[in-house]
Amino acid sequence: MFTDYKPQKGYDEYFSATAQPRKALQPLLSSLGQLGLDQLNTSHAAAGILLKRLGATFRLNDADQKGGERILPFDPLPRLISTSAWQRLEKGLIQRLEAIDAFLADVYGPQKILQDGVIPREDVESSQGWRPQMIGFKPPLGRWCHISGLDLIRDGSGTWRVLEDNLRCPSGVAYFLENRRVMKRMFPSLFVGRAVQPIDDYPSHLLQTLRELAPWTDTPKVVLLTPGVFNSAYFEHSYLAQQMGIQLVEGRDLVCEGNRVWMRSTAGLEAVDVIYRRIDDDFLDPAVFRGDSMLGVHGLMESYRAGRVAIANAPGTGVADDKLIYAYVPEMIRYYLGEDPIIENVPTYICARDDDRAYVLAHLKELVVKSVAEAGGYGMLIGPHSSAEEILSFAGKIQADPRNFIAQPTLELSTVPSLSEGELYPCHVDLRPYVLRGKGAWVSPGGLTRVALRRGSLVVNSSQGGGCKDTWIVDEASC
Repeated sequence: MFTDYKPQKGYDEYFSATAQPRKALQPLLSSLGQLGLDQLNTSHAAAGILLKRLGATFRLNDADQKGGERILPFDPLPRLISTSAWQRLEKGLIQRLEAIDAFLADVYGPQKILQDGVIPREDVESSQGWRPQMIGFKPPLGRWCHISGLDLIRDGSGTWRVLEDNLRCPSGVAYFLENRRVMKRMFPSLFVGRAVQPIDDYPSHLLQTLRELAPWTDTPKVVLLTPGVFNSAYFEHSYLAQQMGIQLVEGRDLVCEGNRVWMRSTAGLEAVDVIYRRIDDDFLDPAVFRGDSMLGVHGLMESYRAGRVAIANAPGTGVADDKLIYAYVPEMIRYYLGEDPIIENVPTYICARDDDRAYVLAHLKELVVKSVAEAGGYGMLIGPHSSAEEILSFAGKIQADPRNFIAQPTLELSTVPSLSEGELYPCHVDLRPYVLRGKGAWVSPGGLTRVALRRGSLVVNSSQGGGCKDTWIVDEASC
């Protein structure tokens, strides 16, 4: 099956640089060989049909795509991570979020890290995620980030690094869960003899985390707040609400009275204790944020400040999503925890700094440049793959607004064999594990592996043609 497979320059997770199977992957390669490429292709096509029938779609709001819905392209070759490697990643993810949470409590409180000059005040207060309305606020349990999805990559040497932090409304977990469901149904032989850590209990862990945010009652009422059916992630919103057995609501279903949030129902008003919000800060409460919002609930923030409702994640967490603030997280870890980072950042140049900007402008052909507030693979320049005109255009943008850009080396992201048009070829991947933090902390075993299915592409985002594959955490002996 892999006779014609040629690993690219960098780190391939199935094969060494000399095209030899990695020792731990040999049993899986044997199982795939027994399955055969023809059967793999047949089952792959059937998996796509199954995902469509399950409704596992996302909406493209891009004008060129005419707002259509499609399944997230699914690749059947699993990605394997050893238990020992995963245990280290778990510790690193929890460490990072503890530091970020301490940072959020600080910048919306005493602001010691700003006064000590560890992070420039202007870098924080100029962030699009900064919410001065949250100054002085203390969320339930003292935690700001309850549901997080941090993006990890392996570089050309196989070293794990953090690429981005997603702390407001991280998405993708429904596809992470459905990928496993489809794999078990369509490729059961690949699981034989392998102890793959289960992920089916994610919804129960999520519900428990949300309930823990309302310590004032033993029977908290939890709802999931969605912008509605036209949101690109509406499938995930409805899926998670159904899996947790909670109501899926829109802003018009909620009302605030007497410093409480109430849900309208056929039986009258029901008190709500916890809101898992899947809408951005700006639209949560027109009385505090955007006055023209039709998606949120008037008076919600007043109830939140009164301690009568919990919101996950807390408003204001988006300041730590800023790609410029990302560059300071290793310093946050040292400042608040007195520890070195377990998982390092990708080396990052901050264009707001004169020296960094001069270097970036002189080396645009070699770097990846990112707009600090963009997502989904937009607002990027990948220097080695860009034209002279594109590079010149980005140079002008950087000079006009340096605060809006960071730059990083063009890394050789690790590759995993993937299936497309009947052939196997190496595709670049990243990984989004999900971390839940209520009274304790829990990390999903594995996460959503996103795949750059376009040959040679480094962009894994679904809106840019990316897909996904199942991620297995396994003992080395059962690979």
